[in-house]
Amino acid sequence: MDKPNTVTCTAPVNIAVIKYWGKRNEELILPINSSLSVTLHQDQLKTTTTVATSRSFQEDRIWLNGKEEDITHPRLQSCLREIRRLARKRRNDGDPALDSMGLSHKVHICSVNDFPTAAGLASSAAGFACLVYTLARVFAVEGELSGIARQGSGSACRSMYGGFVQWIMGQKDDGKDSLAQQVAPETHWPELRVLVLVASAERKPVGSTSGMQTSVQTSRLLKHRAESVVPGRMVEMIEAVQRKDFAAFAELTMKDSNQFHATCLDTYPPIFYLNSVSQQVIKLVHRYNRHYGETRLAYTFDAGPNAVIYTLQQHVPEFVQAVQQFFPPETNGGQFLKGLPVNCVALSEELKQAIGLEPLPNGLSYIISTKVGPGPCVVEDPTQHLLGSDGLPKKTA
Repeated sequence: MDKPNTVTCTAPVNIAVIKYWGKRNEELILPINSSLSVTLHQDQLKTTTTVATSRSFQEDRIWLNGKEEDITHPRLQSCLREIRRLARKRRNDGDPALDSMGLSHKVHICSVNDFPTAAGLASSAAGFACLVYTLARVFAVEGELSGIARQGSGSACRSMYGGFVQWIMGQKDDGKDSLAQQVAPETHWPELRVLVLVASAERKPVGSTSGMQTSVQTSRLLKHRAESVVPGRMVEMIEAVQRKDFAAFAELTMKDSNQFHATCLDTYPPIFYLNSVSQQVIKLVHRYNRHYGETRLAYTFDAGPNAVIYTLQQHVPEFVQAVQQFFPPETNGGQFLKGLPVNCVALSEELKQAIGLEPLPNGLSYIISTKVGPGPCVVEDPTQHLLGSDGLPKKTA
């Protein structure tokens, strides 16, 4: 059998600070408002995808986290179709190098996340960004790819870039102007740190896609948010990021998260993504900030109970200590703190009293300590391919 043409790439998770919720076109995944996110570092959270093509492959196939899945999923098909269309266009436009690219060959795709899938950790964003980026490498497609990633999962378009990224909602019916754009690179604000507080690694009770549809149909607050609130917040947020103004960035982030969850409550019937642990985290953050008389921490929650905390590097050790104080982990449990190392510090009695919450043992599964990171990249080491020379997933030891 022919040796397959194989490429492996990784792509990051992004966490929105101005939230995307609601589509104006389901099929093309066009949003009712613009959004802005922070790309997290791939050393802590990433999707890895290998794509192989060979004339001996009988059909397109995909394996996700070790299990073969249905390749006919409409969103997967959109991405495959678009990449193949652009590759054919390049060949027809007279790029002779593309004749041998095997445009008619079938693809085998293998993808793994190193974090819980569908637990509100933006797994579809990283997954589709990685898929599109890798397919583009295999088929020698260059240029604007975020519009293709968007057709897999809306927020995936933002994972095509590192740093701080806006998804411009666009005005056109065909969605050609609904694209992601980097606002600032990952090197722009080196002191910024991100802590993911994993409240549960279970699947979300209401998936984002169906939740959004119900919100668009029933929530008048969502309409007001999209038309009258988000446009101004986008401008303010971009300015806050460019100025590295943490207090402004943090306040906008928390207000926008709260409003997003308010629109979920305003949906009929209502959607509850936050649980009692999420609410304790919110109280902890506000009481911590109030104690210091300044905004040192910000929380944001996506469609699930996990909190993402933004703060500056100098505040990380004390905050992590406060989390361990008020969400005591199981002593025998594995590593409670994963990712970037954090120094141990003692909490002052004043701070403990100022926070004054009843501890919630085992409320959090673990914390991931990370920072702002780069966009998708190619893995050069062939031993890292997820597919073997036979085009099937490698057996993991």
